[in-house]
Amino acid sequence: MKPNITALERAFELAKSGKFTSVTEVKQAIAREGYSASQLEGPMLARQLRALVKASSPE
Repeated sequence: MKPNITALERAFELAKSGKFTSVTEVKQAIAREGYSASQLEGPMLARQLRALVKASSPE
């Protein structure tokens, strides 16, 4: 876990990293890092994370 960074902020960082191909993978990484993935619920957030993952994935 990074100090002073919320699970939501970390999820956006990870989604932008280009290392993940789905929101599920981002949520799993969040949980592995010790954050609560329960903060990452909701259709709008999923849509935003999905768009970031797609935009950041190498093609």
